[in-house]
Amino acid sequence: MDFIAKVRLPATRSGNTPPPQFVRNGELSSRRAFLKGSASVLLMSGVGSALLSACGGGLSSDLPDTPRLASVDNFRDIGGAGGGYPTVDGRQVRRGMFYRANALTLSIADKAVIDTLNIATVYDLRTPGEIARVADVLPISATYQRINVLGELDQIVPPNQQLGGAMATMESAERAYVTGTAQRAGYGALLSQLANTAGAQLVHSTAGKDRTGWVAALLLSIANVPLDLIMQDYLLTNTYSAASINAEVAAIQSQSGAAAATLDAPFFSVQESFLQAGFDQVQASYGTMSSYLTAGLGLSQSTIDTLHDRLVV
Repeated sequence: MDFIAKVRLPATRSGNTPPPQFVRNGELSSRRAFLKGSASVLLMSGVGSALLSACGGGLSSDLPDTPRLASVDNFRDIGGAGGGYPTVDGRQVRRGMFYRANALTLSIADKAVIDTLNIATVYDLRTPGEIARVADVLPISATYQRINVLGELDQIVPPNQQLGGAMATMESAERAYVTGTAQRAGYGALLSQLANTAGAQLVHSTAGKDRTGWVAALLLSIANVPLDLIMQDYLLTNTYSAASINAEVAAIQSQSGAAAATLDAPFFSVQESFLQAGFDQVQASYGTMSSYLTAGLGLSQSTIDTLHDRLVV
């Protein structure tokens, strides 16, 4: 699905940040064309190199590259790589503040690595059923908090009966992050805690791509990162988790055949249309991201300002 956002995730900080901007209907075709070529355009710049290599280096920074963890393959810094993602108002996202991941099935070696990052708090967005199946291995001295953003006892993936069913299911789940009562309460509570808890913090779900991906998109929106860059960051899951995604699809093909694997494959990756569905629902339900954060998630402007200040340098 083409990327056709009608609303740029607006600055949510009052004061000197630019006002919300909108993509006019006549600009949608060029917007689609731009996004299709954005990966190659970003690769030609220092920012793109740091973004798409997924391991740092393109921009100057006093922080070392975020380590890659073999046992937690979707672990990364929400701030990006190198010197951090650029914002539309000429600043950069602070690295070493907020991390994201899939379930913390840390090997001994990877735990030793993550322990060096001084992560103070881990937020587990999974359901009780998911947690019961796979418990976290926590970084040293980290506080553990459960915030079940789905409000369900378990995450049940419905059977996929027709072509496009998996895509539709994932897009529907993304829209529910905006409209669902439990989801809004969970994400509001999480962002409030991220704003008001000291130290480096890590947010994760099972695969670290959907629930956690929405958190990353919200934080980068608050930081005023360009929408196209937020989308590219979201799609990095397909780079980080390529081996595990391929293994899941291969297992289904072995058990149920190639047709079933093709139908179910979207469950294990991320697609532009997934995050786009969430963005579109924000516009449909609240008009702007700022209104979603305040009216939808119940955040005060002071909480949003605190998050912004923690996110950018």
